[in-house]
Amino acid sequence: MKSSGDSTTIDVVAHEGSGTSKGKGPILMVPVKEGKGGMKRGMAIIDLVLRSGAIVSALAAAATMGTSDQNLPFFTQFFQFEASYDDMPSFQFFLIAMSLVAGYLVLSIPFAIVSIVRPHASGPRLLLLILDVVALTLATSAAGAATSIVYLAHNGNASSNWLAICNQFGDFCRNVSGAVVASFVTVVTFMFLILLSALALRKHH
Repeated sequence: MKSSGDSTTIDVVAHEGSGTSKGKGPILMVPVKEGKGGMKRGMAIIDLVLRSGAIVSALAAAATMGTSDQNLPFFTQFFQFEASYDDMPSFQFFLIAMSLVAGYLVLSIPFAIVSIVRPHASGPRLLLLILDVVALTLATSAAGAATSIVYLAHNGNASSNWLAICNQFGDFCRNVSGAVVASFVTVVTFMFLILLSALALRKHH
């Protein structure tokens, strides 16, 4: 029996009695089902699609937050009423974190392509799994920090004398709220990516 690629060659030796010379029978080509290989390749393709979607949502979150700025049309001699993301450390952290996450996702695309071309290679998949967990932690931290500020901007907090500003800065609040929603889309996508990587690695064993 000889194995090569996805097919197996079986040499059949015929025995037709003691007086008959031995000879090779017909060579049978028995195809081996792709099975796990095809499933892993399919999972890798889904991974690439999800990763591309996560790039879009992470970039949208960072870009929307980075352009969140609104000036009210009235001002006094000493004050100008303005709301900007860089007035709040949580929003600054959000912008930096989501930019890093988007950059990582772009750099991870070649590894995702390798996983499609070589579905049985566990190295790229394991590397992506570890880095995806790190990126998920960063994105979740950024989304959580920004969410608390967005909530205060919409509702305020009487006990800490934090006034709701969204009645005055409506455009600003819409922008930062959209950025937070996009960041949570990225977080959910990372959860699916990690699940896919874990399933793919499990099938290697």
